[in-house]
This record gives sequence, C-alpha cells and structure tokens, in this order.
Amino acid sequence: MIQRKRFRFPRTLGRAGRALTITAAALGLVTASALTTSSASASAPHTASAAASTSATTTASTSASTSANAAHQSPATLPPTGGALGPNVIVFDPTMSQASIQTTLDTIATQQVPNQFGTERYALLFKPGTYGSAANPLVFQVGYYTSVAGLGLTPDRTVINGSLDVYNQCLGSQTNCNATDNFWRSVTNLTINVAGGNGCQANTEFWAASQASPLRRVVVNGNVSLMDYCDGSPDYASGGFIADSRFTGGTVINGSQQQYITRDTALDGWTNGVWNQVFCGDPSAPAQSFAANSGDPGGPAPYTTLATCPVTKEAPYLYLDDSGQYRVFVPSLQKNSSGPSWAAGQTPGTSLPLSRFYVVNPASTVTQINTALLLGDDLLFTPGVYNVPRTIHVLWPNTQIVGLGFPTLVPTDGNVTMDVADTGGTTLSGLIFDAGTAESPALLDVAPLPFPVSHADDPISVDDVFFRVGGATAGTVRDAFVDNSNGSILDDVWIWRADHGAGAGTWTSDQADTGLTVNGNGVTAYGLAVEHFQKNETVWNGQQGTVIFFQNENPYEVPNQASWMASPTQNGYPAFLVGKHVKTFQGYGMGSYTFFNQGVDIQNSMAFQAPSSPGVQFHDILTVFLTGSGGIQSVVNGQGAPVSSTFVGPSDVVSYP
Repeated sequence: MIQRKRFRFPRTLGRAGRALTITAAALGLVTASALTTSSASASAPHTASAAASTSATTTASTSASTSANAAHQSPATLPPTGGALGPNVIVFDPTMSQASIQTTLDTIATQQVPNQFGTERYALLFKPGTYGSAANPLVFQVGYYTSVAGLGLTPDRTVINGSLDVYNQCLGSQTNCNATDNFWRSVTNLTINVAGGNGCQANTEFWAASQASPLRRVVVNGNVSLMDYCDGSPDYASGGFIADSRFTGGTVINGSQQQYITRDTALDGWTNGVWNQVFCGDPSAPAQSFAANSGDPGGPAPYTTLATCPVTKEAPYLYLDDSGQYRVFVPSLQKNSSGPSWAAGQTPGTSLPLSRFYVVNPASTVTQINTALLLGDDLLFTPGVYNVPRTIHVLWPNTQIVGLGFPTLVPTDGNVTMDVADTGGTTLSGLIFDAGTAESPALLDVAPLPFPVSHADDPISVDDVFFRVGGATAGTVRDAFVDNSNGSILDDVWIWRADHGAGAGTWTSDQADTGLTVNGNGVTAYGLAVEHFQKNETVWNGQQGTVIFFQNENPYEVPNQASWMASPTQNGYPAFLVGKHVKTFQGYGMGSYTFFNQGVDIQNSMAFQAPSSPGVQFHDILTVFLTGSGGIQSVVNGQGAPVSSTFVGPSDVVSYP
C-alpha cells in the first residue's frame, strides 16, 4: 500500500475581499482529447472510473484500501484526475483486423524511423491477447520516440507472434550503416514469439539499438540479435539495457555491441563481448571473465558478472485490470534480486487506479501540474514536447511520475525543469529532459533540500530517464542531473551532451559542465551513461555508492589543451570523479572512450579519479581510443596503460586498488 499525507487545500482563497474558487475553469485546465485506437472507424476512450477504487497487490495477501483511495480522490472542483490519454497513445485490440494493425504500425514506423530530432511521439499499447500467428506474423519496426507495451498485468498476457525490430541506419551512404544513433525507443511488458521476416532477417528479433532504448519486462522466445548484420556494413552498435526479462529458445547475439548491461534477466545463451558486457542477477549469464590490458580480441571475454543485484525497483507501468479499467502498477523494492520479478507468475507491488493520476498533455500548464501535485495527485505524462517556464515541484512521498511515449520536458526560462522533495518512495520513469536555450542550473534536482536520513527501504527511483543538451535544439545547463537523496536508485539513465544535431560540433555551443552529481549516500546506479560534458562529467560525492555499468565518451570538440585542464598540472577532466572525502564506493564494469576530432593533440590524464582509500574500489574498468587525436593517459589514478593511435585498447584494469 502506497500512502502519503494529503495537503488540505482550502476551497477558497481570499485577499482584499476577492475569493478564488479552486476549479478546473479557474486553473484553465484543458481536457485531453479522446483516446484513439488504430481503427479508422473507431475512436473511443478507455479510461479508468473517476470513482474511488481499491488498491491491491498481486501477492497472495491483498487488502482493501478504500479509505486511502477515497482520501486521494480529487473533488469535482479540483483539477480532474484520470481521463483520456490523447491522440498519440494508440491502443490495439486483438479483435481488430491484422491488416489494420499492420497498416497503422507501418505508417508510424515510416515517420519515426528517420525522425531522430523530431517532435512527434507515440505510445503503442497492445491489449491482452494474441497478435499475429506463425503463418501470418506481425512484423514491424520501432522508430524514434516510440514506446511499445503490453497492457496485461504480466508480460505473458500480451503475445505477439512476429518481431519488433530496430535495424541499422545508413549515414550518407549504404556503406556506412550502423546502430550507434538508434536512441529513444522501448519495448515493455509483452511476449514475442519470434517469427516472420525475409532472407537474412527471417525468424530473428533484431534490436540494433544503442542508448535510451530499453527492453524491460519482455519474454522473447526465439533468436535475438542486438546488432543488424544483414547489410554488409560495419554494423556498429553502442550500448543497451535489458531488465526484468526472459529469453528462451535461442542465443542472444551480442555481436558488435561495444557495451551492454543485462539485469535480472533469465538468459538462454549469449554469444560474445566486445569491450564491456555487464550481467547483474541474470540466471545462465556468462561466467565472470575480464581481460587485463590485453587489447586482444582473442583474449578473455570482457564479462562482469554479479550473481545478484543489491537493490532494485522496477519501473511502474500502465495496464488494464479485469474490468477493462486502466491502472498503474508500482513494483515493490527488491534486495539481492536475481531473475525476473514476475517469474513466479505474480509481481509484488501496488496497483493504483488511474483516478489517482493527473493525466498531463502538452496543453497542460505548469500551474495545473503543480496544483495537481500539491493536492497529492500522481502524474501520467502523455506523448509530446512540453515547454516548462517554471519548475515542476514534486512534493509528497510516494508520488509516481510516469511517462508514455517519451514525453520531453524543456525549460524555457533558465529554470530547473523539475525538483523532487527528499521524502522517499517517489518514482520518475519514461521521461526526456532537454536543456533549453537559457542556461539552467539543473534539469532535474532530486532532493534540493536533503534530509539527513536514508530512504533505503523506500527509495526515490529514476528509471529510463534521459537527458539531452543539444541535438534537438541548442541548449545549455550547468549540471544536468543532481541527486542528493540517500538510498536512491538510478536505473537506465543516459545523460548526453550532443555530439551531433543542433548546437553540436563546437566548444562554445551546448555549454554544459557536468552531466551528473551524486551527493546522496547509499545511491545505486545501473546502466549509467554520461557523455561529452565539458568538465568533470560525473561527480560522485556520496558515501557507500554503487555503480553497475558506466559508459562515457569524452567531449569531441576540445579546441586545445589549455581549454580543458582540471588543474594547472592535470590534463583534461575525468569521466568519473569520486569526491576526495569519499571513503566507500564500488564500481563494476565502467568504460570511458576518446575521440578528439579537432586535429589537436588533446590528452586526458585519467578516465577515473578517486581518493586513495581501501573502501573505494573499482572492478573491471577500461579505456578505449576510438579515433582522432590525443588519448587517455591512464585508466584510474595513473594506473592502466595509455590509449592512443599507437595502442587503441581496450586498456583494462581488473581491480583497483
């Protein structure tokens, strides 16, 4: 049961004899349009009842919570909760004709596959049931800003016979096709029985994607490839995230994926590694194996394997209950986890009615959003790009902030986009934070006024949340993400200062010093990537931190060495800096790469920098010289061979100190 204090907001506010009634009209609330389906002849909302409903868990002991939910209901005079999900949430039903479903999916894919920096966003939701067949499989591509999800409580309730594919994109010519820019897409909460396709692509699920493209809570029965090897080009792919899933009936082909993290996932084979493959709580994962300064493709595989994950909390998700009403399921905290959370046929957690959520659409104002939060509502962001001229304040514990279809929040007045009070239990999931053209101090500030307490048993979690400085629009921020909350969990977070797109390519555009600063103690991060920032890219000041998988590229466009010095005697800035007062830290499977592309000899003294303390430890860390000029002189604190055009690496350090 999720409980929170409810703010008692007066129905009227008076000043100088004038009263303001808190109503939807007074707040200027704009009602979202009706939920649309893919059928050209049908367009009907599928919304949860606004009446109070019981919150229940799927564990053996369920309990009524009528009083808590009744207290959470918003009266008619307050901003409404529940409601339609908008025109870019497309809901498929197994009774629809497959031809109609296929046409809709192909039309969206044609638009979204090349739409790297466009504004269109989609959530494609499949009601429980079976789609496609072995004889007539449902095969479609998943493009940019497209989230695909089943609407069952467990992934076995929505079954697709076919494949959901991501292929290489060709950059300029058919000889330069790869997956390194395939970002911002996802598949969650469904089962894929792999079938269909033609030629080289037959009977294989291709997920040739890089950062910000999670597979969560999926079952894949059949062959899976994390690279696209069918077009005869280099086929590069660079980073990915799989969690809470199961793969059977075929080996997962890692192929050219340079780095990858797989968490709490049952595997049925894994082909190979390149530089850095991390497995955490994955039954049947490859055994621990990591090279030491070899750079030898025939040497030990670069596997970092942990039997269990120390603490996890899966992302919330939308589903339909047995009465056809939308609810949001919030999984419970797990410790020392291994394998999918739903493996026993049920998931521990709490089911919330949609009537607890203010459904946000791009016409919603910050006043409306903050009023809903003040009144204790959760938020469900529908697909779109949101201009945010003032900070969104998340005030109460256990607030759920859920995004559908990669909603993107952009500050427009140099403000922090969102801050989260340090009260525990809050989850942010499925969002993109873009920097605006006026410099913000931060895009997301978790616990700006931290309490000296731990939330280890009720942590704030940030799941599948991504940050951009540039790319879609030129932007600037000092420190993109600041996390001060003790015990918080970061699960699949990519923080990117753009190396291409709007504002990219020059040292004076897309200004941003730091991607992430962690000041909280006991913070755990999985699948963390921070790239191209201009000073210390990641600063970790908290005690007892744990990072399981880290990916970094140094900034490309450093104009000269003098512009990039951590001190008068230290060339460059570390990709990951552990604060000088930190006594305890554990890092596993962490890599940093270099491509200085200005034709100037730029050197970085070290990729990782940390105090000399026996409790500050790194395991299986590395550097790689990609191309360009200069290089990285050491892996950590002067240890580890330098990488440059002479020795491209990987330069591996198995353990430090």
